[in-house]
Amino acid sequence: MVLLYQNPPVSVYGFNYRIGSLRRDLTQLRSENVLVNTEETLRALGYRYSWSLGKDETLLSLTTAPVAATLAQTGEPRALVFQHCHAESAVLPLEPGDTVGASRDHYFAARVMQELNLDHVAYFCSFASGCAGFLSLQITAGGLFSSSDERPILCAMADCRPDSSLPFDLLRERILGSDHSSAFVVGHGKRGYQLLGVDYYSTTRTLVPLVEIVKLTVKMMQGLATELDLDLVGADVAIHYPKIFPETWKMVTRYLRLPRVEHITDEFAERAHCGATDSVISLAKWHRGQAGRLHFVVNYGVGLHLGVCLLREHGNN
Repeated sequence: MVLLYQNPPVSVYGFNYRIGSLRRDLTQLRSENVLVNTEETLRALGYRYSWSLGKDETLLSLTTAPVAATLAQTGEPRALVFQHCHAESAVLPLEPGDTVGASRDHYFAARVMQELNLDHVAYFCSFASGCAGFLSLQITAGGLFSSSDERPILCAMADCRPDSSLPFDLLRERILGSDHSSAFVVGHGKRGYQLLGVDYYSTTRTLVPLVEIVKLTVKMMQGLATELDLDLVGADVAIHYPKIFPETWKMVTRYLRLPRVEHITDEFAERAHCGATDSVISLAKWHRGQAGRLHFVVNYGVGLHLGVCLLREHGNN
């Protein structure tokens, strides 16, 4: 599915994020029996550390900080859209014995808004897009604009391990994760990055060969550029990848054969995979005020979803 956003122009900005405060290296994770892969396997991929909620931290406290920071930068939003990889992150734990519907359904989004004294604003939530949430949020937010209301749409993502006994990594996929939260807005202001287009693919297959992911990602990038009449060969291009499958993304960059391209898998060793927040972190760090520079953002999420968006950097962040 290809969506273009040239008229009227739409921008993505106000990036803020937070990761868990408790840092563990692979040896610590192994000694605590919260790894299913061997240290050697994860180290060979480039992972070194994982971050989780600290003793006095909750996913709620982790999330309110970046959402508050984005609100302070961008003002009151028209609506809020929350996204989670894990369904368990979308609700707070059930209070034992609570039989009242209004209090029993502890929706995470509503609790964040209560913490920030934000009311009378529409909010939405999804979790079926996995770690492709950065793109699914853009698509959802893009459908919430009104010609009579110029306020932006605030997007937030947050996830932690659903159960402290679960491992920090995935066996078959060989992915090491960290607890994270982030926020940004989609609006009409000429700040951050202009959203040019999104290509989003989904399949119900439980396993997709990596070579297919490579071919499809290249095709999606080239297809977006063609749809938007952009010359990638003559452009300065940055590509933001999630911190998973490092060799897969290297193949994508190589097959594109672009003379001026920056391959970004930011702090792979230090932070591990922060779900959809990976995209927010790298876009926040790689904005250089270089107006016109093109940025591809690649998302991959269980479900299965593969998405690519194309952004043009604004001079003002």
